[in-house]
Amino acid sequence: MSYLKAIVIGASSGIGLEVAKQLIEQGWTVGVAARRVELLQAIGAAAVERIDVTTEEATEALQRLIAKLGGMDLFFYASGIGKQNRELKEDIELATMQTNAVGFTRMIGEAYRYFADHGGGHIAAITSIAGTKGLGPAPSYSATKAMQNVYLQALEQQVTSRRLNIRITDIRPGFVDTALLSGDFHYPMMLQPVDVAKEILYAINHKKHVRIIDWKYRVLTALWQMIPRWLWRRFKL
Repeated sequence: MSYLKAIVIGASSGIGLEVAKQLIEQGWTVGVAARRVELLQAIGAAAVERIDVTTEEATEALQRLIAKLGGMDLFFYASGIGKQNRELKEDIELATMQTNAVGFTRMIGEAYRYFADHGGGHIAAITSIAGTKGLGPAPSYSATKAMQNVYLQALEQQVTSRRLNIRITDIRPGFVDTALLSGDFHYPMMLQPVDVAKEILYAINHKKHVRIIDWKYRVLTALWQMIPRWLWRRFKL
């Protein structure tokens, strides 16, 4: 394996936690970060840091974590929030934008600049299939995930133009059984975090550009993209 040191942002639960565990099992030296730092101690990571991606101090905290680890070859980003918001409550919409748009840009940008200055590396980030179409029950979530998809695509183009040795992988899971989707609503085709993490590690190790997880969602999103806008807006979700 060409990579040695990985940092996982959002490792306290769900997909981020499973990815951190599996990276350690595969022999990586792993640093982990999240807001709830007390949940990180049992992972067995080589370095731990509290990072709240919505704060301006987050980039400094990432730099400290990189220093603790002695460098970084893989940056895996799993932080994010999302809620159904059919009433379009302002606090939910703005909090989602702050985390999924501003926080995402802040942290991906810091990792990108680090790799640009240190000979390269790999950025892998969890976005979502929700970026494929605007989902009425979750407007800001859909919008921020589409933004993340396009942002990573733009970075790939910039990497090529600048001739940087940076690999970018856009991870787009379907519905995953995590706290993000907890509640009374039953989501179809629910995936388990441990299985999603396995496919993520496959995508990272094989240097995929975009990976939709899993095959059912690859079929679903292909069909979504064929639905014209006039028909999509009539769907009841």
